[in-house]
Amino acid sequence: MQLSAAALSTVINSATDTAIIALDSRGAVLSWNPGAVRLLGWTEDEMRGQTLLCIFPEETNPQARVTEEMADALAKGRGGHEGWRMRSDGSRFWAVGELTPVTDPAAAPVAFVKVLRDRTQWKVSEDALREEKRTLEVLNRAGATLARENDLAKVVQAVTDAGVEVTGAQFGAFFYNLVNEAGESYTLYTLSGAPRAAFEDFPMPRNTAVFGPTFGGEGIVRSDDITQDPRYGHSAPYHGMPKGHLAVTSYLAVPVVNRASEVIGGLFFGHSRAGVFTERSERSVALLAAEAAIAIDNARLFEAAQREIEERRKAEAALQTLNATLESQVAERSEQLRLHEEALRQAQKMEAVGQLTGGIAHDFNNLLQGIMGNLQLLRKRLGQGVQGAAADLDTYVGRALSSTSRAAGLTHRLLAFSRRQPLDPKAVRANPLVMSMQDLLRQTIGEKVELALQLSPTLWTTLCDENQLESAILNLAINARDAMPAGGRLTIETQNAELDAAYAAALHGVKPGLYVCISVTDTGTGMTAETLAHAFEPFFTTKAVGEGSGLGLSMIYGFTRQSEGHARIFSEYGQGTTVRIYLPAHFHAEDRPAHPLPAPAATAAAARGEVILVVEDETLVREMVAEVLRDLGYQVLEAHDGLSGLDQLRVRERRIDLLITDVGLPGLNGRQVAEAASAERPDLKILFMTGYAEKVSASQPFVSPGMEILTKPFEVDDMARRVRALLDGSVERR
Repeated sequence: MQLSAAALSTVINSATDTAIIALDSRGAVLSWNPGAVRLLGWTEDEMRGQTLLCIFPEETNPQARVTEEMADALAKGRGGHEGWRMRSDGSRFWAVGELTPVTDPAAAPVAFVKVLRDRTQWKVSEDALREEKRTLEVLNRAGATLARENDLAKVVQAVTDAGVEVTGAQFGAFFYNLVNEAGESYTLYTLSGAPRAAFEDFPMPRNTAVFGPTFGGEGIVRSDDITQDPRYGHSAPYHGMPKGHLAVTSYLAVPVVNRASEVIGGLFFGHSRAGVFTERSERSVALLAAEAAIAIDNARLFEAAQREIEERRKAEAALQTLNATLESQVAERSEQLRLHEEALRQAQKMEAVGQLTGGIAHDFNNLLQGIMGNLQLLRKRLGQGVQGAAADLDTYVGRALSSTSRAAGLTHRLLAFSRRQPLDPKAVRANPLVMSMQDLLRQTIGEKVELALQLSPTLWTTLCDENQLESAILNLAINARDAMPAGGRLTIETQNAELDAAYAAALHGVKPGLYVCISVTDTGTGMTAETLAHAFEPFFTTKAVGEGSGLGLSMIYGFTRQSEGHARIFSEYGQGTTVRIYLPAHFHAEDRPAHPLPAPAATAAAARGEVILVVEDETLVREMVAEVLRDLGYQVLEAHDGLSGLDQLRVRERRIDLLITDVGLPGLNGRQVAEAASAERPDLKILFMTGYAEKVSASQPFVSPGMEILTKPFEVDDMARRVRALLDGSVERR
């Protein structure tokens, strides 16, 4: 490019948000525009004639970097790098820079123009998103291990390893808060990140001012520098860490409390550098501690059951020796006991996994809601801003939104298995539903599989969530298709069923009574006895990696249980499989179409200056919801908990048209807030937000006319439509 001196000066001084610096052929500053003063801090007088070596804080050889940029610019017509740069006050920022040569008419380089832009916020957001993704992967991996593991040592090791990985600690340990067979307490059970030899020469921790709060279950202790804590160093004989102990500056300790409120032990993490552990570290380890408590209790139950089985076996052998005439009777009774014990142990394991997955999904939905909502806002802002660099950022946002949608699908399946998903129960006729799915089923199973329907003409009505039942049938059809790679026959059958007390007694948690039965049968490969025993367990799959999540059947198991029914699998290896879904019969429900027509979409924007109160304890979610509503023209009030929300509702002269509240608030929960709000303002419309609603079931609905439920994570456009529909009074309540 060729520019006159006057033109070059005009370009440089016209930009105030971008640093534009003119350099001579040796890299010395010729001019320094106002944007450079604002971005870097040095004045033009201070920098004229100087090189830019001072803005490279982390380069071992900044001169080589400057020389490389100039060489690239001359060879390619443009050079530059992105990275951390330094201002005059010592602060750092992430900069994207370009270096362009300026030539004379003979094409000889006479100068360079360097352009710097501040991209710190983008860099911080990208790093935060990457860290959230890494944390989620670690917690998912640990949760899957705990769900399938009954060995106590492996359970505790998995939790400690995950804690070290997710916090960035140099080492971590789990200490039991129980008295062992030798009469010792605070026993070191497992280590991660350091060899056991590093602790063998030291006594176990005592109930000192630092360790006591953890073993007493008083709460989490997190310190950027534990040596500066006023509780540190007052206990003899060491008055701090013993000589030779691993260096501990950053300190994090979390109690492990079981369902009986007993402090089983504590998770401890350390690092020699100060300020390593963050609030995210604390939250992640607290979740791991809760998972550890459930898994440890489950492992103990398993060990106790094993000991009981062994004792029973010994007793049976003694009876056989003493009374040979009772041998056949004892053998028969022993087999019955074994089967009942196996069923009970499996039910306990499934219940523990359900509690674990429900807790994980609740916290993940809050994280995902913050990520999804704010990424959608970021895309909106980019659409309003300057193109160019924004186009690349929009691509990254699209990828992130795709990832959060996939993660949201996983949490919905976890919620289905744990029986904590919000259901919308209503009277459902299964025959019309199956008939309406024929085209979808045929497209799904392909031409090689024949579809046959055997529907009872006198089928009873059932009470369930119609969408979940449709999803369950589709999932079973997909499993059947995969079991028949060479083709076969898929049969869907409906019938009425009366289950007697003997049938119910043989299955844990099943009640006798009248049921609607939907059966899905294939002529595929079938299951072995071992596969059949694990089929309903989450994350269990016989498919290749990447071809199945292992949550399809477990989701059906959770849906039927939450609907007060159950599911059973009958399979013979090499012959085929039948899955039967039993849902309770319902004889007094109102007649409704199986597939009602969708209501017309409501306008999302504010219409009459409506005022909306948002009550949410998660700051990220609350701020995102409030910003979306304000963008739509609504006036928004915010409250961080139920009590402060009620305080605003009780100001009579204040207009409030709609309450949006999270269900799982600390202290006064969202349902209690809604009840009190309705008493204060009977005409107030209410929109609930929830990661899971444990009490929302066919027998305990809590949503009344003028109320709606929005399940996290949700699309902000969907929230806007729900808000407008509630305010317009166009929400159809069943």
